Amino acid sequence: MRLPMIILLVLTIWKAGNGSRANELKADGKVLELDESNFDSAISSFDYILVDFYAPWCGHCKRLSPQLDEAAPVLAGLNEPIVLAKVNADKFTRLASKHDIDGYPTLKFFMHGVPMEYNGPRKADLLVQYLKKFVAPDVSILSSDSAINDFVEAAGTFFPIYIGFGLNETVIYNLAVKYKKKAWFSVAKDFSDDAMVLYDFDKVPSLVALHPSYKQQSVFYGPFEDSFLGDFVKQNLLPLVVPLNHETLKLLKDEERKIVLTILNDEDEDQSQNLIKLLKAAASANPDLVFSYVGVEQWEDFADKFEANQKTKLPKMIVWNGNEEYFSVIGVESLDAEDQGTQISRFLEGYREGRTERKTVKGPSFMDFIHSLFGIRTVYILVFIVAMMMLIQSIGKEDDMPRVGSQDAVDHAGSSEAESSRYGLEKKED
Repeated sequence: MRLPMIILLVLTIWKAGNGSRANELKADGKVLELDESNFDSAISSFDYILVDFYAPWCGHCKRLSPQLDEAAPVLAGLNEPIVLAKVNADKFTRLASKHDIDGYPTLKFFMHGVPMEYNGPRKADLLVQYLKKFVAPDVSILSSDSAINDFVEAAGTFFPIYIGFGLNETVIYNLAVKYKKKAWFSVAKDFSDDAMVLYDFDKVPSLVALHPSYKQQSVFYGPFEDSFLGDFVKQNLLPLVVPLNHETLKLLKDEERKIVLTILNDEDEDQSQNLIKLLKAAASANPDLVFSYVGVEQWEDFADKFEANQKTKLPKMIVWNGNEEYFSVIGVESLDAEDQGTQISRFLEGYREGRTERKTVKGPSFMDFIHSLFGIRTVYILVFIVAMMMLIQSIGKEDDMPRVGSQDAVDHAGSSEAESSRYGLEKKED
């Protein structure tokens, strides 16, 4: 009788311990405070959890904290709750090292235990809207004009939106699952002629791709076979013409298509806006290419890599492979002010016929440049290491000089500084 009693006692203790842990890790609308003792339990307990790795001294972290507090109860109240949590990475350095935290704040979103870097907005209401994408149905079913409008409004402007009008959801389901992290997908079962006018399609079935933030849309009428449909969805993950900046450049990191880059003097000028409209028309007719633009006034360093600056004749068009090489088209290196549509056509014709000159971007490889946008904080690491080496050399030179205080005190101060600075490098966003 003793053995069953012991087993029963062990099971009771185990159940009580797990119950206590479950109570501690509850989606109750508060930001959970995690450490090395409960981090793994939290990740395994919740399907969706956003973790803020912060440092108490970090100014950006202090400003982010109340935003997370505000968003937490809203996200916890969703049908599929999203939990917000935080880790003092300056204190729990093992967790920081394990999850490659080298700047603050770093946010990571765990979906069923799998982490991804969070690069979305950090204001409470926008953060909520952004994260809702990840717990939304793979394909939303819309049964009226009002349902369509509500869906588009709720989706916000961060991701492209696909709406299949008169399309069976099974047709796009596999693509919706594949690109769940990158776009919204829906099918409209019932809609009016007004909806056809609003979304600019004239027959069904059709698939409309929207980019609300760029006020752009495209329509696909088929054939709705895997290859054709897949190409349309993939190509429309980007807007027709991508305005290049530090954020949008990251979207091109995994792009396989060549990039038609137009370098302008100033993106905001009226003549530049007229040219961008022509580029959109060209992009619609050439879906095998990515069209983009950048202004020297907006991003001079980037433009200079393609030998474009205020002294260059602009606008300038090139075809860039996304890495170290780009091509100019002989005879159409820049655009005149008159009849730019015809000049764009000549540029594309010349490129496709091979009338090009291959060139190399100035400076380091372009992929190094793109990677630097993700890991610019590593520069701070190098600066810190060099500074520490210089400090050590300086201390070494002063070994023979008279000192005030003991050597032990100096050694202790140096080791403490090195340990506290190991993961408290610099503000991630500075």
